[in-house]
Amino acid sequence: MKTAIVGLGNIGSRIAKNLTSGGHSVIVADRDLAKAAQLAARLSGEAESTSIEGALKSADIVILAIWFQAIKEFVVEHRNELVGKIVVDPSNPIAPNGTGGFKKIIPADQSAGAIIAGLLPPGATLVKAFGTLGAESLGATARRPGEPAVLFYATDEPQAGKAVAELITASGFTPVNVGGIDRSIRIEVGGDLHEFGQLGKPVSIEEARAAL
Repeated sequence: MKTAIVGLGNIGSRIAKNLTSGGHSVIVADRDLAKAAQLAARLSGEAESTSIEGALKSADIVILAIWFQAIKEFVVEHRNELVGKIVVDPSNPIAPNGTGGFKKIIPADQSAGAIIAGLLPPGATLVKAFGTLGAESLGATARRPGEPAVLFYATDEPQAGKAVAELITASGFTPVNVGGIDRSIRIEVGGDLHEFGQLGKPVSIEEARAAL
């Protein structure tokens, strides 16, 4: 299956690097075509750059490494192109609070995953993944010595979950399924299974199982 990463900021670029370091080729795309081309060039031939439209046409799995609000607009704008795709959402529903921190921008009992899943067209499948660690940890703990760090994921579709779990493994982490999209809130910022929530750090598989 071909994997595209749309959005090449702190999260998207790290996901691309982790996947290519694990021998998994990727398609990278950004509104800034030069930015995508530069990243592809740095990834030693394991990545190809293209337009966002080209990425959606070619890929089976689309990782939307963009802000939550941007994902909402993106899935509406590209509704037809997402049919038949596995859509991966690493977003967190947060925004700057004006005092140097962040605040949740949706009701406390709602999750970004559930909202994005409700916006996808029939035939598209959502997997919530790659968002349970901050950008720094996503880069620093990939393929760490000893016990691999865990990345949690959630989905209502087991086959899609299996495909994304393989990407997590290729990225240098241990995949752990927390259940359906209705459990997404647990793996978003502030949740009990997020680095910036009750966990407070990257965890091993034993620590993840205890938290679950």
